[in-house]
Amino acid sequence: MNKEDTLNYFQQCMEENADISSAVAAIHTLIEHLKLSPAGTLAGLRESLKDCISWLMETDNSVTSISSGCELFLRFITLTALDQMSILTHSHSRVVLKTLLEAAANKKRFNIYITESCPDRSGEKMARKLREAGIPVVVILDAAAGYIMEKVDLVMVGAEGVVESGGIINKIGTYQLATCAKIANKPFYVVVESFKFVRFIYPLNQQDVPNEYKYHASTLKSFSDLSHAHPLIDYTPPTYITLLFTDLGVLTPSAISDELIKLYC
Repeated sequence: MNKEDTLNYFQQCMEENADISSAVAAIHTLIEHLKLSPAGTLAGLRESLKDCISWLMETDNSVTSISSGCELFLRFITLTALDQMSILTHSHSRVVLKTLLEAAANKKRFNIYITESCPDRSGEKMARKLREAGIPVVVILDAAAGYIMEKVDLVMVGAEGVVESGGIINKIGTYQLATCAKIANKPFYVVVESFKFVRFIYPLNQQDVPNEYKYHASTLKSFSDLSHAHPLIDYTPPTYITLLFTDLGVLTPSAISDELIKLYC
C-alpha cells in the first residue's frame, strides 16, 4: 500500500463505523498494510510499518490515539514474528518454554540468551530443554545481563504472580533485567497465565512484598534477622513492562486491574 491507499483505507474505516476509535482504525489499516507488504524480512516489515504509521500521523485525527494503537500493534508483531531474533530470558519458566518450543515447531529461527539464575541455577535446566529441541542457547552469568542487552531484540520472562498494579513477582533477578531493558530501550514482555493474577497485593517497592512471598517457610522459621537471608523473588513495577501475553489476550500493565475485577467480582 502506498501513502494514498493507506490514508484512503484509514478514512474508510472511520466512515464505515462511527463508533470506531482512531487507534482501532489505525490498527485495521496496519493489518491491511501487513497483508499487502512485499517485505521479506522482519527488519523490512518493521520499516514498512513505520512508514505507514508516519502517514497515519499526518491525518486530522487524534495523534495520541493513533500513536498508542500503532505502537501496541508494532510490539505485538515483533513478539509474534520472533524469526531471526535474539531473545533474553531468565530462570526456568514453563510457559516461556512452551512459547519458544511452539515458535520453533512453526519454523521460526531465533537465538536464546538465558541467565543461569542462581542460587538454584534453574536457567541451566531451561537451557538443556531448549537445546534438546534444537534451539541455539547461550547461558550467561546473572551479572552479565546488562552486558548482553545490546545484543538482544527483546526480553521475555514468565511470572510467579501478577499484582493489581500490573507489575509482576518473579524469580530474583527479573527486576534487574527489566531495568537494563528499559535503559537499553528493549521491549520487556511477560508471558503468563491469568490464574497467576493476584488480588490484594499492591506493592510500591521490594519491601512492600510480604515476606511469605519472598522466603521459604523454613527460612522464616530459622532466621530472626532476614537481612541475612536471600530473597527468592523480586517485584518488577509496571513501568518496566511493555506488554503481558496471557490467555485473556495481550494486555498492557494498566489493564490488569480491570481483568482482576472481571475474574473475581
